[in-house]
Amino acid sequence: MEHKNIRKEIIVFILASIILSLAVSYKNPPILLYSFISFLVIIGGNIIVKKIVSYHFETKVYTKFWSLYRFGFKEESHFKKPIPMAWLPLILSLVTKGIVWWFAILEFDVAPKTERIARRHGLYRFTQVTEWHMAWIATWAIIMNILMAIVGYIAGYELFAQLNVYFALWSIIPIANSDGSKILFANRALWTTLFIILLIFFGWAFYII
Repeated sequence: MEHKNIRKEIIVFILASIILSLAVSYKNPPILLYSFISFLVIIGGNIIVKKIVSYHFETKVYTKFWSLYRFGFKEESHFKKPIPMAWLPLILSLVTKGIVWWFAILEFDVAPKTERIARRHGLYRFTQVTEWHMAWIATWAIIMNILMAIVGYIAGYELFAQLNVYFALWSIIPIANSDGSKILFANRALWTTLFIILLIFFGWAFYII
C-alpha cells in the first residue's frame, strides 16, 4: 500500500510540473523546458519539506491534486464526489492568453504513523493529527519556496525565483483544502503574517525581476 501511494505521488508530482510549465509557457514556448525543470525543483522542494516536518510529528504526508469538495458554506453544500481541478491552470492560461497564472494545483493529507499511534495510545494521549500539525507542515513548505526564490535570484535564475514566489502566494490563498486553508484555520495571525510577507515578495518579484 505504501509503495502504491509513493507511485501515485510521483505521478502527481510530474504531471503537476508539466501542467504548470505548459500554463506558464503559453505566451513564450521557448521557456517550456526551463519552466518544467523549475517546477520539478519548486514542487519537489515543497513536498520534501512537508515530508521532513511531518516525520518530526510522526505523521505521513500524501500529496494529491487539489479538488473542490464544496460549493457553499452550509454543511449540506458539498459535491457527491470531489471535482479534481488539475485542469484549471491550463484553462485559465488559455482563456486569458497566458496573462493569468493559476498555481493552486496540489493539496496534501496527513495521517499518523503507526509508531505515533502506538506510543500516544499507550500514554492515553490524543492521537489525531491536529490543525496545528497541518499548519506547521504547510508553513515550512511555503518558507522553503521563499528561500528557493531568494537563492534563485542571487544565482541569476530570475524566472525560477519569480515562479517560486507565485507558487508560494497561490499556496497561501485559503481555498478548498489548500495549504492556506490549513494555516488559516489553525492560526489567523500566522496566516496573516505569511500573507503579508508573500505580498512583499510578490511586489519584489513583479516589479524588480
